[in-house]
Amino acid sequence: MNKEYDIVVLGGGSAGMASALKSSEQGLKIAIVERENRLGGILNQCIHNGFGLNYFKQELTGPEYAKRFSDKVNQTKIDVMLETTVLDLKEKVSNKNDLLSGETSPRYEISCISPKGSFKLNAKAVICALGCRERPSGAINLCGTRPAGVMSAGSAQKMVNIYGKMVGKNIVIVGSGDIGLIMARRLRYEGANVLGVYEVMPHPSGLKRNIIQCLEDYNIPLHLSKTIVEVVGKTRVEGVWVAPVKADFSFDLDKKEFIPCDTVILSIGLVPENDLLSHLKATPNFITGGAKVDEYLMTDKVGVFSCGNVLHVHDIVDNVSKESERAGENAGKYVKGQLKLDNPHDIEFGTGLRYINPTKFYESDGILTLNFRSSAIFKNCDIVVTCGDKEIRRVPKKVILPAEMETVILSKTGLKANIKVYIENK
Repeated sequence: MNKEYDIVVLGGGSAGMASALKSSEQGLKIAIVERENRLGGILNQCIHNGFGLNYFKQELTGPEYAKRFSDKVNQTKIDVMLETTVLDLKEKVSNKNDLLSGETSPRYEISCISPKGSFKLNAKAVICALGCRERPSGAINLCGTRPAGVMSAGSAQKMVNIYGKMVGKNIVIVGSGDIGLIMARRLRYEGANVLGVYEVMPHPSGLKRNIIQCLEDYNIPLHLSKTIVEVVGKTRVEGVWVAPVKADFSFDLDKKEFIPCDTVILSIGLVPENDLLSHLKATPNFITGGAKVDEYLMTDKVGVFSCGNVLHVHDIVDNVSKESERAGENAGKYVKGQLKLDNPHDIEFGTGLRYINPTKFYESDGILTLNFRSSAIFKNCDIVVTCGDKEIRRVPKKVILPAEMETVILSKTGLKANIKVYIENK
């Protein structure tokens, strides 16, 4: 017989634990499904500090941050299923007329497999908190031979921090994502010669603090608008050709140069693990790679919520935890039939924004949290929010960076038209 739960949380990282804990406060039957052998997700291999400053008001390492949450989970009645992989997520009930009345029977079936065998879970609501995966070399059409020594920043991080194995001696890093920046510093600690970080864009994609603390403090050069055009090597990487990137993103091959090295680390972005929601045919957000959600972080599949990096890539884990708590609270309210879903309105983004979450809100009192990223660097500008034809908020900013997520919090009282957010230069 299938096990039945009020809410099943997919993923046991920071997002999954935070949402499950918040849901459990409502006295519901909760389960967490996690494919690794312990809770914590990617945090377990992030041994550097800098976590928890906003959420715990204390600087922690990744494992310390994860343990704060896993200890709380272990003190509850939440069922934790480790070493369990979710194979499929199916909708059992398709009637949407009971949205406001609450679920009385399981709506979703989750197919799982573990070392003990395969089994299924039934849930009234599902929270997708599966995080994200790294982009591989094929995502940037990396040319050249296929020698050993080319790996993602996350793989290098796991090799060094978990298994205690060095990945190379003379290292080139492609992309300025935060994991790549942190690994540049980590590898320098271990005695490697980090030759440089090459970024195709004219601006870094990692946080400003990581640029300073991981590169500038250790004299590791950052090359903007410059990238690898070819990897050279037979059995092991022998070097790379790098070239400037023009404004139209073509390569200036007349100025290419050869950099001898034995390792290439890719830090070229993250992709939300959104496959299960794709199986469910939840409407995707093609810009973020996640699903489109409303103000409750619910997808257009009734009772399915999305939070954390599977929704959109966050810059700091503290924001993941806060967002996921909202998802957990709202999932609990959904099961109890307490969500207010009257009179929906769209949330749109305009000039200067790359995307915005959520994309829909409802007429009611309360707080509306808007998260978004800019499409470029803006200085001395304003974030402008309009409702219908009326400007309702203007936030002056000295600088806005694409690498850093921006947040605007609004009172929903009196909001009865579509909202639009854009950046306006002064």
